[in-house]
Amino acid sequence: MRKIIAIGESILDTIYQDYKPMRSFVGGRVSNAAAALGDLELPVSMVSECCTDKVGDWVVDFFERHNVNTKSIDRYTDGSTPFAAIFKEDGEPDKIVNYGEYPDNRFNVIWPRIDEDDIVLFGSYYAIDLPQREKLYDLLSYAAERKAIVIYLPGFQHGTQFNFTKVMPCILENFEVSSIVIDHDKDINNMFTDQDSDKVYNNHIKFYGPTYIHITPDTSATIYKGVDKTEVPFSCQSDNHLGWQAGFIAGVIHQLIERDLKHGDIEIEYIEPSVWQEVMIQAFDFAATCAASPTNGLSDEFVKAHRIG
Repeated sequence: MRKIIAIGESILDTIYQDYKPMRSFVGGRVSNAAAALGDLELPVSMVSECCTDKVGDWVVDFFERHNVNTKSIDRYTDGSTPFAAIFKEDGEPDKIVNYGEYPDNRFNVIWPRIDEDDIVLFGSYYAIDLPQREKLYDLLSYAAERKAIVIYLPGFQHGTQFNFTKVMPCILENFEVSSIVIDHDKDINNMFTDQDSDKVYNNHIKFYGPTYIHITPDTSATIYKGVDKTEVPFSCQSDNHLGWQAGFIAGVIHQLIERDLKHGDIEIEYIEPSVWQEVMIQAFDFAATCAASPTNGLSDEFVKAHRIG
């Protein structure tokens, strides 16, 4: 079976309400999508890094409990595993404080084997931040050369601050090696001020050729490829943005494998809009299931119904 390689941060999120810790969980869309796919018994590997501290043990245990291969997680000894404190106040945007210390020499991961039509998922701040960016881009370039389906999530955790002008060349390079780009309104509002998804696609993505899937929260998903544009409406409101997005991403990847959509189908041949509509409907189902879960994951019943093979 085709393999899934997920590349992203390994970070522990803790939610505080009235300055009291309410719950802790492994954060990040990449990590949670990988866990959902692992629950479906698909061959998933996580490429990441975390310290040999207790928080790092917690993170690695999370992946292993969800059947995700952790051989490509670098366990460094100098520093600490990233930790995000998320403060919630009624009627106010979440306030996020990021902690953690990486060593100077980072991302010394064991590269997983990547074959044609495998699926490589990557994104967020991890995809542009130095110093691991150079090594990560080498891996992405290798994946693109091997004709893997490369899926890029250009969004960032809210609360992360950096100079977009400085990192824009990295974002454009990521577009260039990608087969599919998935984002939502908050992502493009952060990166491309005062531009809707049409302008973002035509001005920044179309030239590089990937399929672009844009999510308008609680409304629709729009698929762009070449001159074609397909909008698929949905109605699934949820305050659990992490669970919803992780589920949606897992649903897209599940459908690529179940429908046997390969690199040539995505990159070269034309996929009928009706097929994309069916993929989106299944992805919405995954999203709603994960968003309804306190663990951002799939229920046992859902897993039994959607295992492949």
